[in-house]
Amino acid sequence: MRAIIVEDEVLARQELRYLIETHSQIKVEAEFEDGLDALKFLQNQEVDVLFLDINIPSIDGVLLAQNISKFTVKPYIVFITAYKEHAVEAFEVEAFDYILKPYSEPRIASMLIKLETSYADRHREIREPYAPSITKVNLWKNEKIIVVDADDIYYAVAQEKTTEVVTKNEKYIMNLSISDFYERLPKETFFRSHRSYLVNTEKIKEIVPWFNNTYLLRLNNLDAEIPVSRSKAKEFRQLMRL
Repeated sequence: MRAIIVEDEVLARQELRYLIETHSQIKVEAEFEDGLDALKFLQNQEVDVLFLDINIPSIDGVLLAQNISKFTVKPYIVFITAYKEHAVEAFEVEAFDYILKPYSEPRIASMLIKLETSYADRHREIREPYAPSITKVNLWKNEKIIVVDADDIYYAVAQEKTTEVVTKNEKYIMNLSISDFYERLPKETFFRSHRSYLVNTEKIKEIVPWFNNTYLLRLNNLDAEIPVSRSKAKEFRQLMRL
């Protein structure tokens, strides 16, 4: 998820960003002190959620939210304010939540979990009617197309300009970047564990803690170790419920 913070208090803005990055996978794309600047940004850029103070310069948070409610693609709005009396106005514009200052870390963490869950549910409902589950993948070997069950793929690793795809008994070379190959796989079972690796999570036998909060993955029936990079470690822990 992509977010912006609209908050004119520097310390409050910094604290909120820290809590978002600590307790969620949400990426803060930009920060604004002024409601008009935020509106101009949103007219050209799409985000998934706004963390929005109510008392901000130029356009207050409620008026900004009313403008955003007319957008074709409407982001979630989470109001952040020191004043309880704006709650009714906030929910009239269908705000996702209303957070009071000073921030409570458990309250923020709980809100972020609900927000990411709601976002995932919304996009699952959009995808399901139009995106049937991927079960077969076309791989190349000896100038022939081999149709392989996606479940039979254990992992893939990036080479210079190609991707090596590994099953239990075979290796295939695809003339695709690893990012392009990843788009052909079912996301419910394959995880981008490293910029150079994809792994089928259903084939994981052992998760070995490694240095700098990273991991090595050992797979069933295969002598291979797949790295989980530091940048992917938090997402991996959430995925595997570690």
